[in-house]
Amino acid sequence: MGAEPLFPAAVDGGTCPMLNERRASMPTSIFGRDMAVDLGTANTLVYVRGRGIVLNEPSVVAINTNTGGILAVGIEAKRMIGRTPGNIVAVRPLKDGVIADFDTTERMLRYFIQKVHRNRHLARGPRLVVCVPSGCTAVEQRAVKDAGYAAGARRVYIIEEPMAAAIGAGLPVHEPTGNMVVDIGGGTTEVAVISLGGIVTSQSIRVGGDELDNAIINYVKKEYSLMLGERTAEEIKMAIGSAFPVPDEPHAEIRGRDLVSGLPKTIVVSAAEIRKAIDEPVNAIIDAVKVTLDKCPPELAGDIMDRGIVLTGGGALLKGLDERLRHETGMPIHITERPLDSVALGAGKCVEDFDTLQPVLISEPRSR
Repeated sequence: MGAEPLFPAAVDGGTCPMLNERRASMPTSIFGRDMAVDLGTANTLVYVRGRGIVLNEPSVVAINTNTGGILAVGIEAKRMIGRTPGNIVAVRPLKDGVIADFDTTERMLRYFIQKVHRNRHLARGPRLVVCVPSGCTAVEQRAVKDAGYAAGARRVYIIEEPMAAAIGAGLPVHEPTGNMVVDIGGGTTEVAVISLGGIVTSQSIRVGGDELDNAIINYVKKEYSLMLGERTAEEIKMAIGSAFPVPDEPHAEIRGRDLVSGLPKTIVVSAAEIRKAIDEPVNAIIDAVKVTLDKCPPELAGDIMDRGIVLTGGGALLKGLDERLRHETGMPIHITERPLDSVALGAGKCVEDFDTLQPVLISEPRSR
């Protein structure tokens, strides 16, 4: 793919209204600053050195299938999911935390970098720290790095998501003490025990928030013959989804398409039903935590018993998950202050202090 700008109107002063919509709020004169990218299945966050998190948008791209051209990225593209005509498709180029569509991922990443680096001709490209799942293969890591270089970075470093999440949560990762973090993202759940700046033991499963949404879709389809869209399932999960029973559980209306009549239909479901629907993926997350605890050295297990397990990622916001884990493991459970931002903040701390935190990064020269 050539090096020409994907969205010249967005970065060179054109008049495309959609891509210039939030132009006034974009930071200026930051090109060349080091950046960290949490390239997630659900959302992509960009952290710029000295500025903090400057972008948080859905990892979605809207493509015209007739021309191959990109119509929208991020928030605008997500609004199109399930609402596009036949020649437009809204795609998520990452699946289960890794790149599923390299070309689209590269174009999306380049767009996000150029969006926060409008004055890109003033200096060299930035150094880039990108987060990947701990279970990521060497080939998958290579794809992430290549996408970063193609997007304009001068050097790309990789950091494993649980390490970034632990740093972002403020855990003392360089001390000789055990810290356990559970990062539940859109596509993956990362469970890791960290000590002395390294991951001692970890478990990465391809179960996350998206799997919970799919479980809700499948349950409602099976029990009520009602077809839901992704957005509706996510809204139901956030509204009444839970992993542990609570008093006075709420109900919610769901609108979808009746599979028998083909017409729109509204039903009412309870929180208990949704909890039953998502029980299988929730159990998979709990099992991953238990397996990691079983593999943990005894001394570090004692540290974790004292310090507890830290939950990060969007999945940490599922109601009752902390209580369920406490009940299943007997460990203290803490939800970090900013679970949605922990990975990006941790990777951001690396770009703020490269010298101190570079040992936790994975780096190799760019392949030619």
